[in-house]
Amino acid sequence: MREPAFWWRPPGLMSSLLAPLGAAYGIIAERRMTRRGALAGVPVICVGNFTLGGTGKTPTALMLAALLRELGATPFFLTRGYGGSVEGPHAVDVENDSAAQVGDEALLLARAAPTIVARDRVLGAAFAKAMGASVVVMDDGLQNPSLAKTLTIAVVDGKRGVGNGQVFPAGPLRAPLHIQMTRCDALLVVGDGGAAARAVTSRAGTRPVLHGRLAPEPAAVSSLHGRKVLAFAGIGDPDKFFATAEQSGIAIVQRRAFADHHGFSAEEAAELVMSAERDGLSLLTTEKDRARMAGDPALAALASKTHVLPVTMVVEESDALRALLARALA
Repeated sequence: MREPAFWWRPPGLMSSLLAPLGAAYGIIAERRMTRRGALAGVPVICVGNFTLGGTGKTPTALMLAALLRELGATPFFLTRGYGGSVEGPHAVDVENDSAAQVGDEALLLARAAPTIVARDRVLGAAFAKAMGASVVVMDDGLQNPSLAKTLTIAVVDGKRGVGNGQVFPAGPLRAPLHIQMTRCDALLVVGDGGAAARAVTSRAGTRPVLHGRLAPEPAAVSSLHGRKVLAFAGIGDPDKFFATAEQSGIAIVQRRAFADHHGFSAEEAAELVMSAERDGLSLLTTEKDRARMAGDPALAALASKTHVLPVTMVVEESDALRALLARALA
């Protein structure tokens, strides 16, 4: 299911009609978020966002793990494993686990550091600690109160902000913004911060506001130099992926946007391959989409013909971020 377009426009008729449901959902979410979480016995760094949909949480988590290792820590990732069947706690095995089992995000994270999939975050954190984690990095979980967090960073899309500012289903917010803001320690604005981002950061108070961008891997960009591309993506915000690719100089002439965590069918895979071959185009997708193809014979042809564009989160205020992490570890 794709997110409705009216979420990202000024409040109108549809958001007004759904506002009572949003208010009820918001009350439940706010009460849930005020519960006290269990202590993990090691620092817990949470990467979350205020809205449904993609903002760049996974690249942020990967970047934080790299910084934590530089600070001498042993980070483990903790994720719910959205889209997977495993309840956990389960240590992800990138060679044998599939996205259908652990989710696409878990496979990406596990390439960088030990990763635990657990629907129960408290059990997952305990499992990570028992396996040797000195710090846990949660990919998502700002709205989950079960585990106490040492440091919570909310990732904000610089272009979309919080959309119409309404709570689901009237808008994209997972809970009222005011209660979510009280549960985060810093904001990371990804991409050009326009009016949408300022509407969020103006409420940050004394919380640090960091600024980041997604930097594509140079080798991946070079491999597509001079080619025309059919780009496809099933992530929270496919348009962000398309824009990132185009800004790096990749010539996208066709694009296909799918719902977040979309599982490609054999028919869709065949259509993508045939469209690209018919029009003389190279196929391009995200690391998450490529991870969901792994191990599925019906998608083998698509996977073999598709280029991937890895991205890295780069933060302008790197010294300030390191200081936040060092305090969390202390």
